[in-house]
Amino acid sequence: MLNIETPYPHKTAFLQLGFRPFFSAAMAIGVFAMLAWMVLYFTGWTLPAAEYSTIQWHAHEMVFGYGTALAAGFLLTAIRNWTGLQTIQNKPLLMLFLLWVSARILPFVLPYSMLWLLAIIDLSFNIFLAIAITLPLYKARQWSNSAFPSKMILLVIANALFYLGLLGIWPAAMQIGLYAGLYLIVALIFTLGRRVIPFFIQNGVDYSFTAKNWKWLDLSNLFIFLFFAISDIADAFYPELLMLTALLAGILFILNSIRLYGWYTHGIWKKTLLWSLYIGYGWLVFGFLLKALMLVFSISPFLAVHSFAYGGVGLITIGMMARVSLGHTGRNVLEPPKILNWVYSLLALGAVVRVIFPLFNTSLYQWWIGIAQSLWIVAFGLLLMTYLPMLIKPRTDGRPG
Repeated sequence: MLNIETPYPHKTAFLQLGFRPFFSAAMAIGVFAMLAWMVLYFTGWTLPAAEYSTIQWHAHEMVFGYGTALAAGFLLTAIRNWTGLQTIQNKPLLMLFLLWVSARILPFVLPYSMLWLLAIIDLSFNIFLAIAITLPLYKARQWSNSAFPSKMILLVIANALFYLGLLGIWPAAMQIGLYAGLYLIVALIFTLGRRVIPFFIQNGVDYSFTAKNWKWLDLSNLFIFLFFAISDIADAFYPELLMLTALLAGILFILNSIRLYGWYTHGIWKKTLLWSLYIGYGWLVFGFLLKALMLVFSISPFLAVHSFAYGGVGLITIGMMARVSLGHTGRNVLEPPKILNWVYSLLALGAVVRVIFPLFNTSLYQWWIGIAQSLWIVAFGLLLMTYLPMLIKPRTDGRPG
């Protein structure tokens, strides 16, 4: 078991717990990968491996770069709390972190004939992360948390499918892997969000409030989302499934709207770390609505994707990173940095520009993309500048972690 009372004497604690390097990485890639995407998108430049299109690279890095960094930081930290067992730190954590970093850099230097090396390094990161979060849960016999290792293993498979497509072994697998990865990240957020968002709301408002949760809704959402994800991935190859996908999306819109209703209380609007999570979850719900309406209206499928990814994943994950980082560095989670109001507001506005504006005016589509990219970069830049010193330095109370 952990001895959390032992003082931590060093000047840096960057490798003491998973949230430190991987939240730093997620914030950094939020800035630099989006900046690179902006340059590539508007200049038409290509990667050294021209067969690896910039759109595919952007999608992959947001899911398997940003998404897995966030998952690594949160799970390696949360599992230590859940089990009382130390998750990887110091040299093993550094090795895992360097695998992640290497996989982010290599697309900018490798020719197509060498992309197998990128695949090996990136998949090694996925596999080692899955092992790192599975072992402490297994040792602690915490079978109730088995959903997290299983999702990490499925992410390994999804990423492997992407590389099978990229390397030309099974071309169709690239799209399957990308969408499977996205929906696994969304599923992970559903699992974590169901646990932490109502808890954060109850403890964050200035009065007594109990968020409503219904077991029937949790189980229904779990299984229907699974069928929705499978149907949506398959309907690209079997168009006759489009109606089923839209139906399941409509049901998920209703179920998760009920969930938002059960979590709502007026006090969230006074707390930056609460309204950001709530609005972020709302973007996930709106993504299901867009998926359902695609059957009737001519709506680009990428708008639903960005409702899930930009609005939903973006806002929820920065909200979680901001809160977890404050708590695990010994700071008061009820007194977050004031600049977070700007961070969340910019990202929320960016989601509106990226998802809502194109619904009404497609002639300015490139403008909407450029504005949304800029707002994302500024938001994550402010977040990185604010939190990187916290993530590097030891806890304010002198405890390890």
